[in-house]
Amino acid sequence: MNSEQIRTIFDRIAPVYDQLNHWLSLGQHRIWKQMAVKWSQAKPGDTCLDVCCGSGDLAQMLAEQVGAGGQVFGVDFSSAQLAIARQRLQARYLDLPITWVEGDALNLPFPEQHFDAATMGYGLRNVTDIAGSLKELYRVLKPGARAAILDFNHPSSEWMRTVQQWYLDAIVVPTARQFGLTEEYAYIAPSLDRFPTGPEQVSLARKVGFSATHYPIAGGTMGVLVVQKGEE
Repeated sequence: MNSEQIRTIFDRIAPVYDQLNHWLSLGQHRIWKQMAVKWSQAKPGDTCLDVCCGSGDLAQMLAEQVGAGGQVFGVDFSSAQLAIARQRLQARYLDLPITWVEGDALNLPFPEQHFDAATMGYGLRNVTDIAGSLKELYRVLKPGARAAILDFNHPSSEWMRTVQQWYLDAIVVPTARQFGLTEEYAYIAPSLDRFPTGPEQVSLARKVGFSATHYPIAGGTMGVLVVQKGEE
């Protein structure tokens, strides 16, 4: 699947993306995202980046963490997702230091060594060049900065792999079908099949120059890749 096809999928699912994620994760996705923010080590006053920000959950959490003295840039290549992100802030009357930017994870519109911390939620699995995305992230982070990357994971337990496959086949796709989005959500399983395992993600990150650790969460069905750029 090329980048334009992926962009079309995310444009289509934008209106129900948050609602579906909440239902399909039983509300747990917000906990996982808070874990990613914590692992990013973003602190008050920092300038932070949320890559593949979607409808803005992680960017909002980062903005709450950095406070009024900080700044968060939420980047996504889906204009429809960014429109939802803006609407959500306005609807909640939230005055958070977030700038929404339409851009590509493989060609981030920022200078080198610009960010103190970064996050990415369910984006690495969908880029067309994972190593290229990690390289771009490395480029825009300051020396010593961390990024936390949340996504689906390949469970090490055969039983959990069976549970994960059942969840995708019996819960995710039928629920998406009710919204007329069967095709859009059916892509998750094959995208996970192609997605590197936790140790493989660590290897890719280290080749770019990061130090890296992968943490399985949610029984191993999800994972957070935590990377840090070396001090210069």
